[in-house]
Amino acid sequence: MKALIQRVDHATVVVDNETVGAIGKGFLVLLGVEKGDKEADADYLVDKTVNLRVFEDDNRKMNLSLMDISGELLVVSQFTLLADCRKGRRPSFVNAGEPELAEKLYEYFVANARTKIKKVETGTFQALMRIELLNNGPVTILLDSRR
Repeated sequence: MKALIQRVDHATVVVDNETVGAIGKGFLVLLGVEKGDKEADADYLVDKTVNLRVFEDDNRKMNLSLMDISGELLVVSQFTLLADCRKGRRPSFVNAGEPELAEKLYEYFVANARTKIKKVETGTFQALMRIELLNNGPVTILLDSRR
């Protein structure tokens, strides 16, 4: 399972011209599920995400976590994180989890995050989404439950 985390001042996800999720200061998480992923992969990534110390303290050092700042979380499913671009010019998605597995683990990740973070918003699984964000830093980190 992979999570691309972006530290944001705010982020919004829109489906069919309707806002389905919006947050203030926190993380936008693009989440990709790989074949063979399990709930333990989601547990690992939730723990890493909410405790990742990339927010500035009073000394302008990245010492604070999402939990420390009472930050918010916007989680969007993103199978293209599993793209394999080593051959040819068209990405292969053979390593992406089947939709049933991906949706189950995406929902599990969100439910787990909601036990730790007060405001967790989502996109719409398998929808064409438009995401607007104000990246802060920019700080963008890729987490992989298998590495």
